[in-house]
Amino acid sequence: MKYQKALILLGSIFLLSCSKKKQEAIPYFQIPKLEDKNWAFETTPVWADEFDYTGLPNAGKWDYDIGGSGWGNNELEYYTNSINNASIANGKLTITAKKETLGGKEYTSARLVTRNKGDFLYGRFEIRAKLPAGKGTWPAIWMLPTDWSYGEWPKSGEIDIMEHVGYDPDVIHISTHSEAYYFKLNTQKTATQKIQGATADFHLYRLDWTPFAIRGYIDNQKVFEFTNEGSGYRVWPFDKRFHLLLNVAVGGDLGGAQGIDNNSFPNAMEVDYVRVYKMIEK
Repeated sequence: MKYQKALILLGSIFLLSCSKKKQEAIPYFQIPKLEDKNWAFETTPVWADEFDYTGLPNAGKWDYDIGGSGWGNNELEYYTNSINNASIANGKLTITAKKETLGGKEYTSARLVTRNKGDFLYGRFEIRAKLPAGKGTWPAIWMLPTDWSYGEWPKSGEIDIMEHVGYDPDVIHISTHSEAYYFKLNTQKTATQKIQGATADFHLYRLDWTPFAIRGYIDNQKVFEFTNEGSGYRVWPFDKRFHLLLNVAVGGDLGGAQGIDNNSFPNAMEVDYVRVYKMIEK
């Protein structure tokens, strides 16, 4: 009997001790508090193309997306790797959309990508460009994930440094898309800014990407900011490497929303340079 009482007493002490430990236990998982460390960027580009040559884009830096699939937006162009649609001369890259039939499409254009030739996690991106004018044009300077680590679009994210639609001249869109925030849910993080002369003059489109925020600038004036909420990839898939894209789409869900002016073709986006600066770790 004494032995049984002793066992009961020991058991009670053990249970009380465990209960106390559970109450005092620290949760095994806590979302770390995000801090803007005010990261700086190197002053010499880690990757750049000044387009100081003639002919096709540098094959060591650029590749092409080719075809006329509609590219998820019901676009009307067929993207080629032809010098007629993407060429370098007089210190500039010219991406030209043309009214011509190819691959069952009535327009041709080019979509240049740095995938597996220029892939980046964080950094400052500077692109100086002049945009095409004409209803139905849809030029873009943007970024997509290289490895699609979190799944198909939009789960792995998209960063739009510059978008312009011809029916709304000089209005620039800067956006990010993720599973939680994207246009089909009407929750996308976006900003628009009217820039006088976007289709007549060159302007500087810049993105500063750090672990804390994605910030968009036009002529070094901040237009857009999206900060990391620290709640996981559905909101912030922007912790993996991305690559750059430059293209001129024709028509599509956004670009063709008010029709196409065929008299405006051929129509081109000109790019003076592309420069990428490495983020300095802290």
